[in-house]
Amino acid sequence: MVSAGIDVGAETVKVVILNGDKIVGRSIVRGGLDRSKSSDEAMDEALKSAGLSRGDVERTVATGIGRKEVEFATAVATEIAADARGVTILFPSVRTIIDVGAEEARGIKTDGTGKVTDFAKNEKCAAGVGSFVGSMARALEIQLEDMGPLSLESDKEIPMNVTCVVFAESEVVSLIHAKVPKPDIARAIHGAIATRTTSMVRRVGIEKEVVFIGGVAKNPGVVESLKRHLGVDFLIPEEPQMVGAMGAAIIAATAN
Repeated sequence: MVSAGIDVGAETVKVVILNGDKIVGRSIVRGGLDRSKSSDEAMDEALKSAGLSRGDVERTVATGIGRKEVEFATAVATEIAADARGVTILFPSVRTIIDVGAEEARGIKTDGTGKVTDFAKNEKCAAGVGSFVGSMARALEIQLEDMGPLSLESDKEIPMNVTCVVFAESEVVSLIHAKVPKPDIARAIHGAIATRTTSMVRRVGIEKEVVFIGGVAKNPGVVESLKRHLGVDFLIPEEPQMVGAMGAAIIAATAN
């Protein structure tokens, strides 16, 4: 059976295509204002990589904040359910999942079979998601991809206790005017994300092993800061941003 999972996030759309339990196609495209169009583009790209057509796919499950805008999906699944199923396939021993994307962060506890036993979300706090790093990078006048490595150059702890991006930008500007080095400011920004994420994850409880997924898991500054705040090490998939789409594809493949 050929199944597909599509994860429509705030910034990107990810697709994974399975033939049985084997990944045969995948794609990731930049999302746009028209999520339906972006979903079509991502699906077509994944199908091309698999050498398949739309008619070859028996079931497609959509997840992510734009899941209801995927017109060709046969079913939808929450991000939490998709994360749990995807992680269980990749890391059967994991019980705690941390997922930080552009606009939402989630802490999830599973029973090892793909079933969610508890979860917490942090979507209302700007300092706990990936878009916060982008806003702060603009305030520092540096490239987003440079933020993580830059933060690793600092070993100073500068607290940034803000939840509003506007106020955070003002605080960053104040630190710049005070001649605080940019690596120290970058570390403080990543620390703010780690602080919010740690608080959220501890609400569901931390049970080893722990996995970190979502696009923000590719930021080394957040990874290092989160390790310090949590006091535990964690696993990171090779493509952490694709786990939700993988989980959605598995849900599609195993649906009755």
